[in-house]
Amino acid sequence: MNLYEHLSLTGDALKNWAIAQAQDSLAVGLLWLIGLMILRVPFAPLWALLAATLQIVPHFGPILGLIGPVLSATIRWTDWEHPLYVLMLYAFIVVIDGFFLQPYLMKRTAKVPIWASIITPIILGTLIPFWGFLLAPPLLAVIYAYRSSRSKPI
Repeated sequence: MNLYEHLSLTGDALKNWAIAQAQDSLAVGLLWLIGLMILRVPFAPLWALLAATLQIVPHFGPILGLIGPVLSATIRWTDWEHPLYVLMLYAFIVVIDGFFLQPYLMKRTAKVPIWASIITPIILGTLIPFWGFLLAPPLLAVIYAYRSSRSKPI
């Protein structure tokens, strides 16, 4: 394999990973919109759009997307129950996204097995605490692209 083929394969793998990330962001934004509309949080479409946009930033984006709806619910109802409902919605979305949406989209788009997209960030996050979580998904996409290219007959 020459340099051009390596760069092409890596670029295609990262493009597929970016597509999976964009699809995941849209799905998470839709989950936020539905949940916030059910909870009747003010400015629900704005918060859902913000959450979808911030979803691209690994691990910090979802937390930043939570601040607006919690504050909005707190200001609107001035009680502890409604912000707690928003936090429960956040927990639900994180679980659905982390264990179902992201692994499924990575498998479908970047051809990464579901088990690998769940276990690898945990292992890399333990070995390299901050960077392991951030690097695991694109690294998996590249590794599995190379692996599938080696199994193809020439």
